[in-house]
Amino acid sequence: MDVEKLTAIDVHTHAEIGRDGRGSLSPELLAASGAYFRSGAPRQPGIDETAAYYRERRMAAVVFTVDAEHATGHPRIPNEEIAEDCARHPDVLIPFAGIDPHKGRAGVREARRLVEAHGVRGFKFHPSLQGFAPDDPMAFPLYEAIEELGVPALFHTGQTGIGAGVPGGGGIRLRYSNPMLVDDVAATFPDLRIILAHPSFPWQDEALAVATHKPSVHIDLSGWSPRYFPPQLVRYANTLLRDKVLFGSDYPVLTPDRWLADFADLDIKPDVRPKILKDNAARLLGLTTDKESRP
Repeated sequence: MDVEKLTAIDVHTHAEIGRDGRGSLSPELLAASGAYFRSGAPRQPGIDETAAYYRERRMAAVVFTVDAEHATGHPRIPNEEIAEDCARHPDVLIPFAGIDPHKGRAGVREARRLVEAHGVRGFKFHPSLQGFAPDDPMAFPLYEAIEELGVPALFHTGQTGIGAGVPGGGGIRLRYSNPMLVDDVAATFPDLRIILAHPSFPWQDEALAVATHKPSVHIDLSGWSPRYFPPQLVRYANTLLRDKVLFGSDYPVLTPDRWLADFADLDIKPDVRPKILKDNAARLLGLTTDKESRP
């Protein structure tokens, strides 16, 4: 991957459909997400289409699915499949994996295999969808393995459109996505690189506190148009967290075209913009060795 030629690195995109045509969510939850984001039936681009989309824009993208088989009973898209498909597009795609922490030692073995044999560069957790609290010791062996492997862990935080409007929210508990639960993870595993995904409504101040206090914790800005970012998030992005805030879109739910158009109108300092769009992610993902760019 030629980082110098990239205009941006999107750290938050979804693999929504597998080779067999099966989606990453049940039809009920997928429909609820589409209604929440007012996008109708959500698009489900394959890996090749995603690669072409980002290549056309001279961007790179982190791609992942979520493994929530324990809580939802819905089979995941295989991590190996996503990694293999991303490997056909190493100039623009960076594979992450999803592992359900309920899988215990089997999940730990899978994490090691995915990084060592399949080129996976990080892991995505969605605590509300997966039905676990991030600070549950059940997940600690998996975090320990990820820390040892030296790759990031990305945690969904805040509200989710998945299950919104479905009776009982589809059984999805929002409290599992409070970023303060990830603070315990950062304290217990200080060398684990962590990304708090999304403006963390209704816990934005908690997310800013965690990212300011814990050196290993970053924030991605996916899932929201920048025009709706809370003012304290913009203020911290311009100052204390200027080296720890990352561009993410949530593609295909929110496109980078829409996100970047609104970001252009956001009150971000000129010297901070390239950090958010590319430089911070390149450093965090190990795509650059520029020591001078480290915070």
